[in-house]
Amino acid sequence: MSNWNIEEAEERLNNAYQNNSETELLAVLKENSFLFYELYSRKYGIQPNFKEISFGDKFRCDFAWLNDNSDGPEWVLLEVEKPRMRLFNKNGEPSAELNHAIEQVKSWDRYFQENPNEKSRIFGAVHKFKFILVAGDKSDWQTENAIKWRAHHNRDTRIEIRSSDVFIRPLKIAKEKKDELWSFEENPISLSHSTLQDYWTNYEYMNLWRRVFS
Repeated sequence: MSNWNIEEAEERLNNAYQNNSETELLAVLKENSFLFYELYSRKYGIQPNFKEISFGDKFRCDFAWLNDNSDGPEWVLLEVEKPRMRLFNKNGEPSAELNHAIEQVKSWDRYFQENPNEKSRIFGAVHKFKFILVAGDKSDWQTENAIKWRAHHNRDTRIEIRSSDVFIRPLKIAKEKKDELWSFEENPISLSHSTLQDYWTNYEYMNLWRRVFS
């Protein structure tokens, strides 16, 4: 594996989890695109991900990437929270931290609905968005209450919630089936948000859809 130091990535990822550090987790994600493996709906011919996309006066998503689908561009917007964030209170209700994270992602959706021109300004063309929130430890999501709550939430909202373990499992693939990651090797790190416009301006697929949506 030429583009990444897998052992170092694993150590940094484990440290981020042990320290419950969102900052440390984001840092290792930005340098190791293969950790996004399970979040990409397509594993081959992937598009690069971009970090720290700002919009409006106060909104920013941690990562974004394009699914260049045949029915139009789907942009995935990802929010990453603390890997061991408290998810539920003792009474079984969602914690303030979880509710805040969900509301933050909902605010992105509202912003683009209220400001449709911003979609084309930032992303070139958008057929639809996919919103993903990664928060909390897998074990905390496996209680009966959490399973029922997340199943209901993921069914009835536009925000898909995943546990932070989604970034751990790709390590096994990197060690045992590294050929599965060839497309991620072509896009090994997160790109600066400042290069996003150049990316979609120079991608013929996006030029077609920009004309369609103009």
